[in-house]
Amino acid sequence: MPLTADRNTQTWLGDRRSGPVGASTRIFAGALIMRNASGFLVRGAVATGAFGVGIAEEPADNTGGANAAINVLYRTGITARFRNSTAGDLIAQADVGGIAWIADDDQVAKTNGTNTRSRAGIIEAVDSQGVWVRLDEAITRAA
Repeated sequence: MPLTADRNTQTWLGDRRSGPVGASTRIFAGALIMRNASGFLVRGAVATGAFGVGIAEEPADNTGGANAAINVLYRTGITARFRNSTAGDLIAQADVGGIAWIADDDQVAKTNGTNTRSRAGIIEAVDSQGVWVRLDEAITRAA
């Protein structure tokens, strides 16, 4: 139904979010986190059906808990540097603009690992210390 009076619409400002952590999951501050196929936040790992969402702002220990027993504060819509993979999965300058794939909560790779990895985000730059990846779930899902 359309509005018939003013409305105080709630908004999220900035890049900080809080979301439910998956069962039996421990997330370290600074870790690449992903949304698993069930919609819960977990640390980056080799898995399918997930998408990179951001960087954990704080640790979250749900190792003994069920899905959504706790939340984790994280940043999304940002660009962050991760370790580059090695050998055939090394991300190079020519890969800028393409997809980075999640190897773990601190490393990204050039390929999907024969359909075993999920998308981390968009590669924005490569330097001697690693790979800069744009973490925006909506963009990554659409790519």
